Parts: sequence; structure tokens; C-alpha cells
Amino acid sequence: MEKENRELRQQFLILKQNKKTSAKKIKKSLIDMYSEVLDELTGYDSSYSMADHLPRVVVVGDQSSGKTSVLESIAKARIFPRGSGEMMTRAPVKVTLAEGPYHVAQFRDSDREYDLNKESDLSELRREVEFRMRASVRGGKTVSNEVISMTVKGPGLQRMVLVDLPGIISTMTVDMAADTKDSIHQMTKHYMSNPNAIILCIQDGSVDAERSNVTDLVMQCDPLGRRTIFVLTKVDLAEELADPDRIRKILSGKLFNMKALGYYAVVTGRGRKDDSIEAIRQYEEDFFKNSKLFHRRGVIMPHQVTSRNLSMAVSDRFWKMVRETIEQQADAFKATRFNLETEWKNNFPRLRESGRDELFEKAKGEILDEVVNLSQICAKKWEEALSEKLWDKLSNYVFENVYLPAAQSGSQNSVNTMVDIKLRQWAEQSLPAKSVEAGWETLQTQFLMLMEKARKSPDHDDIFDNLKLAVIDEAIRRHSWEDKAIDMLRVIQLNTLEDRFVHDKTEWDHAVKFLETSVKDKLDQTEHTLNEMMGPGQFTRITHWKSLTEDQSKRRHVKYELDKILRTDEKHLPTLSYDELTTVRKNLQREGVEVDTDYIRQTWFPTYRRHFLKQALHRAHDCRKAYYLYTQQGTECEISCSDVVLFWRIQQVIKVTCNALRQQVINREARRLDKEIKEVLDEFSEDEEKKAQLLTGKRVLLAEELSTAYPGKTRRIYKLFKSGKVTQMFNWYSDVAGLKPEV
Repeated sequence: MEKENRELRQQFLILKQNKKTSAKKIKKSLIDMYSEVLDELTGYDSSYSMADHLPRVVVVGDQSSGKTSVLESIAKARIFPRGSGEMMTRAPVKVTLAEGPYHVAQFRDSDREYDLNKESDLSELRREVEFRMRASVRGGKTVSNEVISMTVKGPGLQRMVLVDLPGIISTMTVDMAADTKDSIHQMTKHYMSNPNAIILCIQDGSVDAERSNVTDLVMQCDPLGRRTIFVLTKVDLAEELADPDRIRKILSGKLFNMKALGYYAVVTGRGRKDDSIEAIRQYEEDFFKNSKLFHRRGVIMPHQVTSRNLSMAVSDRFWKMVRETIEQQADAFKATRFNLETEWKNNFPRLRESGRDELFEKAKGEILDEVVNLSQICAKKWEEALSEKLWDKLSNYVFENVYLPAAQSGSQNSVNTMVDIKLRQWAEQSLPAKSVEAGWETLQTQFLMLMEKARKSPDHDDIFDNLKLAVIDEAIRRHSWEDKAIDMLRVIQLNTLEDRFVHDKTEWDHAVKFLETSVKDKLDQTEHTLNEMMGPGQFTRITHWKSLTEDQSKRRHVKYELDKILRTDEKHLPTLSYDELTTVRKNLQREGVEVDTDYIRQTWFPTYRRHFLKQALHRAHDCRKAYYLYTQQGTECEISCSDVVLFWRIQQVIKVTCNALRQQVINREARRLDKEIKEVLDEFSEDEEKKAQLLTGKRVLLAEELSTAYPGKTRRIYKLFKSGKVTQMFNWYSDVAGLKPEV
């Protein structure tokens, strides 16, 4: 506790002197962290008096204006229930969009992931959304303020947080509560009154603009239009029903007084509720290519149409707003934390030793911090680590099963054919599984390196070491890579290996360097094997008083005969003929050395391999300047550079594999490991015997005695402060505020 007191005093001095700590570079999962902050603020304790002015995109519009369809088009999936004229959106739905390797959706309070490429999962997701909406409406109400929070991830999605609100109505039906209209107005104004909220104002293009209720409400909350983006939907119907000039005036901001940052036109469907998002987007693209509305007078610019352009514009504006406002919120929480820490130190200046439960909580926090630190590792470092681990696993197979058998087979054409066959078999069978194995081992290594780095910190407390090691070992034992990653890797690896032509001189040079480095490594291993077989050289024997064994002496005689064969025929095949074996054995007999043919073959294998690898190095050196000759003559090139092409193909497949594995690690596996570590920690926290076994020492025993002697208020207040929301929120805000604008 005295140590923690010193840490608090150091933090106080840093805040007092207004020193800036180094910013954490979190390059991934930023949108998820930001979304968690919004969720936390939703249920935040009002006694802290913290206003939630963080940016989010608020989607508002009249009922049946196409509001939900616009959001689905941005999310690239039909995730919301549909109804014919019935109010379907009964509660705010917060949708966090993020990039990811798979198109999936997940609720905040659930571990279930819905695959958005499967119609069965989509149907279940829509049913779950409808169920949650109806469950949130209680006491005869029609709409609810309870937020339904979900995340949608997928390739190419723009990162942002959107809130879909119930549509504004002008007339109520008999089955609605009496205050429904006012409740929707108040809810909409509440979300739009956030000075940093981006208002996505949806207007039905198929009805008269004067009949809209939403535009007046938007003008009240944002009269200058500094955070409003106007979207005109159903313009395919508008082209048939409305005057084209009138539509152009709406989209140029000249028909009514509402101002906006931008005006966009979209098509949200053909009136068929079973249409896929891909079909709707294709219909939208075709419509805008041929529409009479946008091909005359040049009023509407191409960037003002289609859902794709709209989503990019909204995302860009969202992150600009985040960068402008996040530091203000971080400062507010910093001040709150500082005040509470000061109050704590004034009221409880002398802290006692931590008991076993408190020590466990502290160790838990440190372990989870290291999991978070995985996201701070930059993409370049991940790919370097993955590349090194992957080549370490693949190099032996590449040499023994692909390169050496093909290169020693004969003509260049047969070499290329054999390489193609072996590479395809490799990619279809063992390569994807080996790649996943390399990714998993790299994730383990990086995590353990972070833990080891923390151990070397001057503030490290070794009382937690046994607990940390036990938790990590158990979590790693449970963790396994996702099965579908192997199938995904198999496809991209097969496609990459199909490319047989080196595209530019830079790639050629990198491939030559890769070949030379790999061959030199194998040559060093072969030299080491030969040295063990032949024994020490003459100089070493003299200086270190060593001598050759009988076997080493025999090996030297055999190698001398084999070297003569290789000097006579530099392009010798990898095997010895019967006549050559007989000749070598008879020559050795004349010198009084008796050996059998198996003994000769054992010596021949490393001898020939060294000879072949030296020739490969010479070929690689000759190929350094042969790129332009290779591009002109291809396989007919005078200099055989098939070795370089093979290693270029290997290099390319390693590059795309490492990129895919990096995305897997950052977007999926690190979080799954985090989840497993949390599960292990939860299990250990309930196991008193396990805690007693892993947290031991005089400090712990003394603390347990003190907790028995002095129970009560001090203990409760201390635990409340150390595990309270203030500390969590401060850490989250500090992370987000410290990010560079380009991240």
C-alpha cells in the first residue's frame, strides 16, 4: 500500500506539472473501444454530473421514409425486421460498424455471432431485434428509450456509430399509447440536441417535401446545418411522380430553408422485401447511370448519389467530429478522477496491506492490461513476427519437398512442371494448417513477450508471478484458432501461387536476396553436418590437441573420392550409379579402407548437397542482373532463373498469408484470447483454494490478519474506488484522446 501511495503521489505531480504522457498507438479496435464508452455512458451514474457529448450519427426521418433501409445499405445487410405500414422501430438501435474479415453481427450483451452471409442467421437476427424492441416496451407504451446495442463487422464497411430512432409520426392509430407522438419527438430532440451529434436527415423523395415533419425538427436543433447531412430516398419513384426540377432544387438546398453539410440521393430498393443488399445496390447503380434526373443541367454531382458515397461521407464527418471533441471529454474525466484521488488521499492517508482478494483483483487488472497492449503492436511488427515464424515452419518443407527435388530433376521445363504440381499439393494439404499454427504461436510469443517486459519493469511486484503464469498457461491451453480461417487461407494461397511472373525489378531483387539467404542457411547446416562427420581440421587438431576417430578418418577418405567425382562432373545427378559406387569402394580398398555401399551413400548425401547449394548460390548471383533478359525470353532465357521465380512465389504466398493472419489476430484471435483469459480469471476468483495456492507469502498472511482485525468502511471504500467506473472511463478516454488523427 505504501508503494501504491508513492504511485498516486507521482501521478499527482505529473498532473500538477501538466506533463503529457506518451500516447498509446492503438491502431485497431478503436471503433469498438469508442462504442464501449458510449454504452458505458448510457448507464452512467448521474451523481458524477458528466454530460455525454460524444459524437455519433443520429438517423432521423418520418415513418416509412426509408430510414432503416439507408442504414441497412450502409451496413450491407438486411438486419432489421420489416413491416407493411406498421411501426417497426420502437426503440433506439445503436449500430457500430467496423471492418473485419467476416460479415457478422453481434449484440453487446451476447456472445452469439450472426453470419450475415447466411439467410437463416439473418432471419434469426431480425427476429431477435424485433423481440428486444417489443420487450423494451412496457406499461402500455409504444416506444422505449432503452438502447439496443449491436455491432456489425465486414470487409469494406466504413467505421462509425449510428443510432436508428423511431420514425416521426403526424397521426396516431388507436393501438398506440396516447403519448407516442410526443415521446418520439422528445427522444429525437434529445439525441439531436447533442452538439456533436451528426444528424442524418432522411426525406422520402416519393412524397411532397412540404408533408415532411422531420425537416422542421432538424432546423430547430441545427439551424446553421453544421452537422446535418440530408438524404433523399426513393428517388426512383420520385422520377416517375415528381417534377425533376423540383427534385434538383431539393438536392441543391434551394427548395426549403433547411441547411446541411451535404445533400445525397439514394435508392433503397425496388419494393421487394426479399431483395438482397447486393441486388438493391446494383439496382441503385444502374438507376443513377440512366436516370433523367441527374443527366441534365449538371446540378447534381456524381459524388452526391449512391449509398456507397453517402457512407464514406458520413464516416469521414464522424471521425472529424470525434477528433475535435474527444479531448474535451477526456479532460473532464481527468478532472473528476483527480478530485476523487485527492479526496481519497486526504481522507485515508495511511493504507494497509492488500488482502488476497484485492491482490487478485490487481493481478487481474495487470493481466488484462497486457491483453489490451496486444492491440498496440503495429501492423509492421506483427507481419515481421508472423513472416519469421511462418518461414521457420515452412523452410524445411520448401527445400526438402519442393525446391531440391525439382531443381535436381533435370531440364528447366520439367523443373517448372514439378514445382507447379508440388506447390499446388502443398497449398491444398498442409500449408493452410501450418500457417494457422504459425499465427497461433506468434500470438502466444508476442503475449508472453509483453508479460516478460512487464516483469522487467522497476515497479514489478513478483507476488503476482505465480498467478499470472497459471492464468496464462490455462488460457493458452484452452485457446484454438477459428476453423474457417484454414479454408480462407487455402483459397488466397492457391490464387497467389498461380501467379508465375515476377512483376518488377524490385520484386526480382527481393526474391534473389531471399533465395541467397535461404540457401546460405541450408549451406551452413550442411557444413555443420559435414564437420561433425569429418572431425576437426588440421589446425584445430594441432592447437587443441585433438585427433580423428577411426570413423572420421574413414569419412575423410570416402569424401576425397566423392569430391573427385563431382569435380569431373559438376552437373552430376543427386544419386550415385552402381559403377561409381564400385569404383569408389575399390579405390578405398587399395588404400586399406574397407567400407560398404551404404556407408558411401551416407557420406555422399551431405557432400552432394553442399556441392549443389554452392552451385545454387552462383546461379542466384548470375540472376541478379538477368531480370530484363527474363522478361523478354521467359523460360527460354539463357540463364536458368527458375530458382528465383520459385522463391518469389514462396515470398508472395508468405506475404499474403502474413497479412491475412495479422487481420485474424487483430480482429478475432486477440479478442478470443482476451475472453478466455477473463473466463479463467473468473473461475480462479471463485476458487479460494486456488488463490491461496497462487498468492502466498508473509505480506498476504499479514493482510488477511489485518482485514479480520479492521473490517468495515475503509476496506469497502478502497475497493469501490479501485474498481469503480471512474478509473475505467478515465483509462478509456485517455486511450482514445491520445490517438493520432490519421489512426
